[in-house]
Amino acid sequence: MHKVGRVKACRRPVEAAPNVSQVYRRSVVHGLLWPIDGRQRRKAANVTRFLSLIAAILSWRSAARLRTTDAMLRLPKRPDWREYALAALRRLDESIMPSRCVFCGTRCRLGERCICQGCFSDLPWVVNACALCAAPVGAPLPHGVHCAGCQRRPPEFQATIAPLLYEFPVDAGLKALKFGRSLHYAPAFGQLLLTQLPRLSSDIDALLPVPLHWRRQAFRGFNQATELSRPLAKHFGLPIIGGVSRARATAFQSGLSAPQRRRNLRNAFVVKKVLRNRHVLIVDDVVTTGETTRQLARALLERGVEKVSVLAVARAG
Repeated sequence: MHKVGRVKACRRPVEAAPNVSQVYRRSVVHGLLWPIDGRQRRKAANVTRFLSLIAAILSWRSAARLRTTDAMLRLPKRPDWREYALAALRRLDESIMPSRCVFCGTRCRLGERCICQGCFSDLPWVVNACALCAAPVGAPLPHGVHCAGCQRRPPEFQATIAPLLYEFPVDAGLKALKFGRSLHYAPAFGQLLLTQLPRLSSDIDALLPVPLHWRRQAFRGFNQATELSRPLAKHFGLPIIGGVSRARATAFQSGLSAPQRRRNLRNAFVVKKVLRNRHVLIVDDVVTTGETTRQLARALLERGVEKVSVLAVARAG
């Protein structure tokens, strides 16, 4: 067996030792050591060219694949056939049974639901309001400054959002929903509540419709606050809290003064279990003095809830 001497690869072969009959030079080709001597030098050169060609082909293919991927990402995605079918069904439904505005009866255009654009603009929107109780005020309040009522008696909740005034046609629609069983108003007012999403806190993790006494709900057949909560629960994917009830059948709040409302609702709500929710959103149709939401928020805070906010359709002055 011949002895082999290790030398560094160089341009001109240099003998490793004078007493070695056959000298092998070693050259690094892509991390591999190949013996070079005579005929094997030409083979190594051919291997080097072959590997370089393979590397060039691979780099070209990878670059082409990247260009194709970028082009595919820039192209708009082709809609699924289910989307086409759903859009066709919507158009068929609109042509057979067109949706009409709940306030004026005009046929809603494409993209409008339950309320036409004209009635939506003419609704009595609240311009300036207190951030705590949503009471209308004459001028914008600075951040952190609340109305006189909230300063005298701070509420238990963090904020109240009521985008509309309790005036025509909002009051007529809410009365028709509650006392006339006109349930077609519920998705319309739910759509109005969805427009207030940017004003809601991002850490809300549960919804709570203001509960009715079981006898009143059995007589009415539904809870209007629950119907208003359904679009919000579907859009947010939030649960509706159960286990909260009205312990006694209180008198109707309409027509009562503020002290009478306070006595009427004292200890009216019962939370039957410990709640592990951090921020609960109370949903109601109209806020008058805020006494209902105060009592309900107090009951929630006593059972483990950290924060409470209120969302209503309208605010009575």
